[in-house]
Amino acid sequence: MLNLQSHTFRHGVHPPENKEETNKLPIRQFSFSPLIILPMQQHIGAPSRIIVREGQEVLRGQLLAEANGYMSVPVHAPVSGKIRKIAKVPVISGQMTEGIHIETFPYSGQEVIEGTPINFETASPEKILKGIQDAGIVGLGGAAFPTHVKLKIPEGKFCDHLIINGIECEPYLTTDHRVMLEQANDIYIGIRYLIKATGAKEVIIGIEGNKQDAADHLSKLIPADLPVTVQVVPVKYPQGAEKMLVTSLLGKEVPSGGLPIDVKAVVVNVATTAEIGRLLPHGQGIQERVITITGPGVKKKGNYLIPVGTPLRYVLEQVGAAENISEVYMGGPMMGVAVSNLDISIVKGTSGIVVFGEDNIAKTDKIFPCIKCGACVDACPISLNPSKLGILAKSEGYDTMAEEFHLMDCFECGSCSFVCPSNIPLVQYFRLSKGIIRKRNAEKTAKANV
Repeated sequence: MLNLQSHTFRHGVHPPENKEETNKLPIRQFSFSPLIILPMQQHIGAPSRIIVREGQEVLRGQLLAEANGYMSVPVHAPVSGKIRKIAKVPVISGQMTEGIHIETFPYSGQEVIEGTPINFETASPEKILKGIQDAGIVGLGGAAFPTHVKLKIPEGKFCDHLIINGIECEPYLTTDHRVMLEQANDIYIGIRYLIKATGAKEVIIGIEGNKQDAADHLSKLIPADLPVTVQVVPVKYPQGAEKMLVTSLLGKEVPSGGLPIDVKAVVVNVATTAEIGRLLPHGQGIQERVITITGPGVKKKGNYLIPVGTPLRYVLEQVGAAENISEVYMGGPMMGVAVSNLDISIVKGTSGIVVFGEDNIAKTDKIFPCIKCGACVDACPISLNPSKLGILAKSEGYDTMAEEFHLMDCFECGSCSFVCPSNIPLVQYFRLSKGIIRKRNAEKTAKANV
């Protein structure tokens, strides 16, 4: 059943969508890089713990690193090959983390080795959550939060609404769009596991109006025994943020500092759902993911199935990136991160690669003083005051930012920076400020526990 939703969240912005060059292109297998470089820190939480050794031959799908605690997931071999070395590797944050270098064997597209299948009909919720963790699944929408942790319903809480997030409001990206059109069966199998794990009474697949073909496709294929509806919402950024989506679909507001479960909802990305439906029936771990590669600096734009650990430099060589590359984003231009090093690798949370040449970037980087126009206030989807927060950030008023102006509720959508006529990088100020606040709080906690 398909419903059209007319209500939405407050504020937001309408950046150019720039999806038309890839939204009709089917998912294609990307070539295997001769060298795969797998960082162990590629999700929120503790890095995975390496259990293989240098010189060891591994098969595609084999466990290479185990979960290092509850807030962690394992890493599996994305290709068959030989471990050349185990050493520090760079990641997008600029930090170095432990990593595994795999020399890919020729013709390594063989079948993935399988583990113990999990049957959604007979498995307990706990077994399903353990299976999701063992498969190394994290949020594929970009946040890379361990999915088994997200699905664990806290004691005293209940999940009435399971929301499958197919919004994909980030400009340029069409990964989720193609997944919905090409992997519907995996999505509905994944939903069966999610219902069992969460106890949800109803399932809503939320899709923006610019993906009507995906909404129609999924609506026609809803299994008769599943309590699923597809709801189409107006196009607006950041509609895909889970708190905004809860408001749009349920008419409920997640409280400050809270989570969707506080209003009896759980939100799961549609590509994550498809991976659950694809991997758990075979007891497999995640080895690859769908990524949109696009932007004016790319010749061979498309949606590609790429092994995790593929070096970014190799990817750009294969798609014919412009010689005068100016900026490369992992993710989209709104919430993604501009990379400073092409020697980093594709990770589980990489939803897109957007490339710009020098001719595509605005010439002025000059920042002007805030003119107090209020555009950022009108744009903020959670009704913060970005102008005031920006002023406090420059004066290092971090305590005031957190306590009086609710900085920690900001999910860094970038709407404020997008509309600022003074070109103030507000969202970058907020990211830095939040990092400082978290560090201070951690130090206070450590001192209190001494």
